[in-house]
Amino acid sequence: MTVAIDRATGKRRGERGPRPGLGQRLKHSYQKYWYAYAMITPVVIVLGVLVLYPLVYGLYLTLTDANSLNTARTIGVNHIDATYKFIGLDNYKDILFGPLSYDRFWSHFIWTVVWTALCVALHYSIGLGFALLLNQKLRGRTLYRLLLIVPWAVPTFVTVFGWRIMLSDGGIINTALHALHLPQPSWLEDTFWQRFAAIMVNTWCGVPFMMVSLLGGLQSIDASLYEAAEMDGASAWQRFRYVTLPGLRSVSSTVVLLGIIWTFNQFAVIFLLFGPTSAPDAQILVTWAYFLGFGQQPRDFAQSAAYGILLLAILIVFTSFYRRWLNRNEQQLAI
Repeated sequence: MTVAIDRATGKRRGERGPRPGLGQRLKHSYQKYWYAYAMITPVVIVLGVLVLYPLVYGLYLTLTDANSLNTARTIGVNHIDATYKFIGLDNYKDILFGPLSYDRFWSHFIWTVVWTALCVALHYSIGLGFALLLNQKLRGRTLYRLLLIVPWAVPTFVTVFGWRIMLSDGGIINTALHALHLPQPSWLEDTFWQRFAAIMVNTWCGVPFMMVSLLGGLQSIDASLYEAAEMDGASAWQRFRYVTLPGLRSVSSTVVLLGIIWTFNQFAVIFLLFGPTSAPDAQILVTWAYFLGFGQQPRDFAQSAAYGILLLAILIVFTSFYRRWLNRNEQQLAI
């Protein structure tokens, strides 16, 4: 067997040279991709200032006993230094396993999970129904689409304040129920009806996004699949089950994941509908964290930050399991 040797270098042809060091690789990468680095640098700086720094500082606060009485502050011309101390994981222990853990965390966690599941289920089912209707050839279809987009186009605070006025004791909803001789719920006072109202308002705000996303998915499905299924004698339900739903799988998985994340952290609807203190049993985790940090005296910054870290951890764990479940289902379908 003969081995070809490069006379210029003295190395065997095809033989790899020593791997360059980290500094050389970085220098080569910069020389080759300097324009890309120049473009992303402002984004990295902005994300670092607006996301990374608050996240790291919030994580540090969770390991302390910081509140509004022992943090650094300035009163007039007098500056008061911070006196809070490092306490390790005591905040997490108190939130998850302390004597008031059920009232302060687990009850809100259970309600947040129920709220998220019901809202996303309603968003998807109603949005899919509207998308199926708007995908048909209807007279005035463009007008219907514009009308159904309105709840999404209107700013959330305007929508929620409008619902709050309608749900008040003298609002149009109770007035109509009174005219029909039907019971008039205490939408903004009773715990059950507070939760019912919150789900109703959030459904009103969230359906248009699902409708538009699923409508785009429906329009991307090849029409020949429906024609072939109809020629094979498939009923409307069978076409929906075996053509429409599989065709929407990729869109559905994405919008459901986004819907879960947004709804789990939906602050505006709960806060604007009830305020920080008037509906303690209707508060989800994110609004309860706001109450601890800004709605009471003394303001408990450490516990509020700990709630934020727990929320982040819950969503990261859920997202990883959700994506793994989707990948497993796709592999089974491919087989």
